Amino acid sequence: MATQNPIEQEGTYPLPEAQLDRFMFHINVDYPNADEELRIVETTTSQPPGEPSVVIKAEDILHIQRLIKTVPISSHVLNYAIRLVRATRDGSVKAIQDYVNWGAGPRAGQHLVLGSKVRAIMHGRPTPSCDDVRTIAAPVLRHRIVTNFNADADGVATDQIIENLIGEIPE
Repeated sequence: MATQNPIEQEGTYPLPEAQLDRFMFHINVDYPNADEELRIVETTTSQPPGEPSVVIKAEDILHIQRLIKTVPISSHVLNYAIRLVRATRDGSVKAIQDYVNWGAGPRAGQHLVLGSKVRAIMHGRPTPSCDDVRTIAAPVLRHRIVTNFNADADGVATDQIIENLIGEIPE
């Protein structure tokens, strides 16, 4: 896990793409709303409510990681995930041709599949669907797609490219 503050970068440097690829998700966290900010300030400037307690043990996390890998996935969903990843590199989608220098590698496919399995289990389903893949595509792909000058000049964000990609690649 890592955090990145785009405003205060003095003394910090963006990670190279090869290192960013090792993170499963890139989740954008915006400023809190007024109620959330009030709670943050209140809880961090008062007496702590007590000692933290163990929520989950390390061996339980390892067990869950092994368990997720046993969740079945249909060849249809697996192929869809791989087609999305490959389309970030093969130029079959116009937005990729126009705005991308480097697409996602095989690790993106691994993370799309694992994340889809986790999402299915969290929603009480025994196997992931293409909708699970689409839902987690942005957090999995946004830091693995390197845009070019044209994207910067046209104000096209990576998330817009991913939305276009999802719209173009058939299930």
